[in-house]
Amino acid sequence: MYAVIETGGKQYRVTPGETVEIETLPGDVGAEVEFSRVLGVFDGDEVKSGSATGGALVKGTITAHGRSGKTIVFKFKRKKQYKRTIGHRQNFTRVQITEIV
Repeated sequence: MYAVIETGGKQYRVTPGETVEIETLPGDVGAEVEFSRVLGVFDGDEVKSGSATGGALVKGTITAHGRSGKTIVFKFKRKKQYKRTIGHRQNFTRVQITEIV
C-alpha cells in the first residue's frame, strides 16, 4: 500500500514505515504531522485518486530538521573577465511515515 501526497509544492510517493525528506515544516522533533493533500491511494488492485480519495490522510512523525548538501552555482562569461560563484543549501524536514488512513 502506498500513497502520493503533495507538500511544499512537490509530490512524494510514501509507504508506511518509510522516511522521507520534504520541504521544511514547522514543528519540533517528535511532533505528529498530517498530510491532508493526498492525490492517490494505491492498495493492491484498488486505486483511488482525485475526489475518490475522500478524507484520506497520511500521518507521520518529524524525526529531524537539517540542510542538504551544497549546490554550486557558477556563472561565467568568456572574454569579459566575469565569474560569480554562489552556493545554496536547501532546508529540509525528515519525516517517518506511520500510517495511511
